[in-house]
Amino acid sequence: MKTKFKVLMLLGATVFLTGSFAFKPLEAKKIIVIDAGHGGHDLGAKIYDFDEKTIVEAISKKIKESNKNENIEIVLLREGDHFMELSERVSIINNLKPNLVISLHVSSTINDWKKDQMDAYVSSKNEKFKQESIESAEKLLSNVSNESLTKGKVKEAPFYIMKNSECPSVLLELGYLTNEKNREYITSENGQNEIASKILEAIK
Repeated sequence: MKTKFKVLMLLGATVFLTGSFAFKPLEAKKIIVIDAGHGGHDLGAKIYDFDEKTIVEAISKKIKESNKNENIEIVLLREGDHFMELSERVSIINNLKPNLVISLHVSSTINDWKKDQMDAYVSSKNEKFKQESIESAEKLLSNVSNESLTKGKVKEAPFYIMKNSECPSVLLELGYLTNEKNREYITSENGQNEIASKILEAIK
C-alpha cells in the first residue's frame, strides 16, 4: 500500500512539473518601430545629390535586414519613397503599441557647414513616457556616435510624432548633411551598415 502511494505521489509530481514547464509562457517579442522621416515630395534636408528621405530610408531597411534577434520585431513605418502624413504615422504606431519608436532624420545648416553633431530629441509634452524615452535616447547616442558623428545631447522638443505616440519615442538626428565628414559617413554603405548595427545593439 505504501509503495502504491509513493508511485501515485511520484506520478503526481511528474505531471505537475511537466505541466509547469509545458505551460511556461513564451517571452513576448519587443516591437521596435523605425520611422524613416519625410518621403515622396518631402525630401527633407538636401545637398548636392543627397537627400534626407533617401538616406534614412536606406538605414531603416538595413536595421530590419540586419536584425537577427528573435525577441525583437522591427517594423518599418515607411517602406518605399512615398509621403506619409504625421497623423497617419501616429495612428499606425498607436495601433501597434510598440515598445519604442525611433524616428530617423538628418540635419543641415546654411550658417555653419563645419557643424558636426548628432542629437536626440524626446517629447516635452509626453510626460508618461518621458523618462523611458530619455534613457533610450542616451543609449542610442552613446552607441551610434563615433569619430564621424560627434555625440550631441538629448534635447526636448514638441514634435508631433513623439508628442502623440502612446509609447517611448526618440527622434535621432544622424549628423549634418552640410558637414563633409558626416555626409561621407551617413551616405556610405559601410557607414549606414554601422549605424544600423549600433542602433540594434542599443535596443536589444
